[in-house]
Order: sequence, then C-alpha cells, then structure tokens
Amino acid sequence: MDIKQMVEQLDKLIEQRRVAVERGGTGLQLAVYRLEAAIDRIALPGSTYVRQLDGLRKLSHTGKSHSVSQIAQALRDDLNDGWADSVVELVHADTHSDYLEMAESLLDAGYKDPSAVIAGTALEVHVRALCVKHSVPVERPDGSPKKADTMNADLKKEGAYGTLQQKQLTAWMDLRNKAAHGDYGQYDQQQVRLLIEGVRGFMLKHPA
Repeated sequence: MDIKQMVEQLDKLIEQRRVAVERGGTGLQLAVYRLEAAIDRIALPGSTYVRQLDGLRKLSHTGKSHSVSQIAQALRDDLNDGWADSVVELVHADTHSDYLEMAESLLDAGYKDPSAVIAGTALEVHVRALCVKHSVPVERPDGSPKKADTMNADLKKEGAYGTLQQKQLTAWMDLRNKAAHGDYGQYDQQQVRLLIEGVRGFMLKHPA
C-alpha cells in the first residue's frame, strides 16, 4: 500500500465516520473501529498518532469518535505533506506493502527487536479485526479495550479457530510483549522470522 492509497483509505473512513454520526445508530461504532484499525495499520508503532490513539482506547466509541477522527485527519494531512519522507529509510511507508513486509525488511537488516514489535502489532490489529468480523466485542463492559490475549480467547470460544491456534497466538503475543518491554535476550532472530511467517499464514487462513 503506497502513500496515495493510505490517504485514500483514510479519506474514505473519515467520511464513513462523518456519515455515521449524522445517521446515528450502531454504524458509528463500526466506523470508529475501522478508523482505529487504519491508524494502527498505517502509522508507525510508537508514533504520536498511535500514542494518542492508545490514550483514547479506554473511552466508549461515542466518547472518542471525534478525537479518533482528528487523529486520522492529522495522519492523512501529514502523509499528504510528505510526512513519510522524514521516516528512517528502512521503514518508509511507500517501500512496504504492510506491517509484515516492514517487519521482514527490518529483520533482514539485523533489527530483530523492532521487527518483532511490528509483526506482533500486525497480529493484534488482525485479531481485533477478526473480533469485529465474528461479532465479538473488543471492549469490556466499562468501555475499556480488551487485551489481545483476551480477544484471542474470545475468538476461540466463538469458534473462529481451535485450541492449538489459540495457544500459538498466545506464544506469538508473548514474544511481541518481550520485544516491547525490552527483554531482547529472551528470543532470537530465527524466532522472529518464524513469528512473521506464522502471522502471515494465520492471516491468510483466517482473513478478516
């Protein structure tokens, strides 16, 4: 997905959210979820956009609707203004079709730790999208977002996949958490490569 496609995707989802606000009803919740997923998918892990979004995840979809849309608009405008040109060359948005390709390129360049974080983020975004597909809530009753391992367990209960697949996802998520929390000695480059290959296969087998 190149920068033009990213901008077009954000434009489309921002407009869908606007229409959903005017019409009311359950369509707003789905529109917000799709905007969140797009920001997670397009923005780099640890970027201002993702950090701002993380601060909103505990709010209900109605409480955060406008703010999520503003983050998406800022990301779209920065992409239009050449934001991607300022990113380190290894992670240029226009040279990677998705998170997994980005993770693979980083791994090939010897950066196993950010590679693991990005691959794990791709998995979490996909798991959240699977929840939406299977009508599994991604928020707790108090409006706070469910953790990835909880969504994983809920998808297994819903029959989206079996126990073995659930356990494999748990292991992948654990590797991602180790990378995110600086436990870099707890895994090696080959394990990260297997993570990327495994997540790619999972996405193909269980499209969202």
